[in-house]
Amino acid sequence: MEQPSASGPGAGPSGAAAGLPGETVLSGQAGLRGQPGVSGQAGVPRPVGGSTAAVRTAEPVLRLTGLGWSVRGVPIVEDVSFTVGEGEFVAFIGPNGAGKTSLFNLISGIYPASHGTLELDGADITDLPVHARARRGIGRTFQTSSLWGGMTVAEHVRLAAQGAAGPAASYRFWRRADRYSAQVAETLERTDLGHRADTVANALSHGEKRKLELAVLLVAEPRLILLDEPMAGVSAEEVPALTELIRSVHRESGRTVLMVEHHMDVLLGLADRLAVMHHGTLLALDTPAAVMADPTVQQAYLGEAL
Repeated sequence: MEQPSASGPGAGPSGAAAGLPGETVLSGQAGLRGQPGVSGQAGVPRPVGGSTAAVRTAEPVLRLTGLGWSVRGVPIVEDVSFTVGEGEFVAFIGPNGAGKTSLFNLISGIYPASHGTLELDGADITDLPVHARARRGIGRTFQTSSLWGGMTVAEHVRLAAQGAAGPAASYRFWRRADRYSAQVAETLERTDLGHRADTVANALSHGEKRKLELAVLLVAEPRLILLDEPMAGVSAEEVPALTELIRSVHRESGRTVLMVEHHMDVLLGLADRLAVMHHGTLLALDTPAAVMADPTVQQAYLGEAL
């Protein structure tokens, strides 16, 4: 975990995003539209390795400008700026403690920004709470599973669908049970869990639990998906299937995906761009080939033990 020992407000999955399974995993969802970092701008990571990656011209949906978070005066995330294109897959790498999870917590609203701004569709959402960001379409999973062990797979997804509908829609939700049952069934098939619908979460393998977390997130139709180390704890045998599921979610839906992961072979097969975090700052943001070839990145990350 990257959180410092001095916990901030709502720190970790048990903080502001904790509660119902749907509330925990759906604590962020938003589409991003933007462009790679441009060198020469304050707080914006330089393209590395002489990359000629095309700059997107569409107005960014999500923009981070000088975003940072400090605990008792100690900077954990410092002056991070970037935009991400709609439908892009951006993977975050860096040594343990580099600030990757903390950055995700800032984007999803679990941590309050100490400085900087976070814009969604041109509107400043820096001070919005977790649930407000979720309503706007930011979706999030965590390093540690937040499932309820005694609930079935289908119950998890159904509860998440109800939560996404909002409190005012609760009555209509239950009155339209057939529609929501179909929605749950479709989501379970999409995540290869249809055959496990009546299985309690405690009986699932770790890889299946990760799939269930994705199902809980996807049933709310998020625009932006934040995945924090989805391969953590997953057996080597289950990694390929989970990787392919994430790939299909990205490509078939066209959703934007941001992912923190230490499995470089997984990232290189999924990411359009790699973002390198180091000591709480964004060291580089560019194509995988450019980042992997950059000497500064190699020294800061690739040469260090994970």
